[in-house]
Amino acid sequence: MFKLITLEDTIRIPPETFGNPLEAVGYQQVKAKYEGVVDEELGYVIAVIDVKVNPVGKIIPGDGAAYHKVAFSLLTFYPKIQEVVEGEVVEIADFGAFVRVGPIDALLHVSQLMDDFISYDEKQGVLLGKETKRKLTSGDQVRVRITAVS
Repeated sequence: MFKLITLEDTIRIPPETFGNPLEAVGYQQVKAKYEGVVDEELGYVIAVIDVKVNPVGKIIPGDGAAYHKVAFSLLTFYPKIQEVVEGEVVEIADFGAFVRVGPIDALLHVSQLMDDFISYDEKQGVLLGKETKRKLTSGDQVRVRITAVS
């Protein structure tokens, strides 16, 4: 599930960026701190959106940087157990398939693919059902249920 979360934090503005626009530097600092991070409460942070930097900052003795409060929004992906999502098969292996679900790749184990004995054809790169003759190949669109998150 994708979420848009609004947060507040205090960021460090390095002294070498003092001549640059505060909003641009603030955006860069928030992006460097949060984007691409996996957090237990937030989920996978995809993007930083709408950064507002308080123009009044603080200077701590011994540190030449200024510290400013910021309010910002994060676009996150937070998969929930038993959630049904759609994705694309990006890789096939002998033990299952990797499915791109949002910004991450999830493992779809062979035991969870179908009610059939499954064999792996390495030459064609497919998983094949013995009795049903169903195939799973790279590029297939699938609907999957999230059973575990790690």
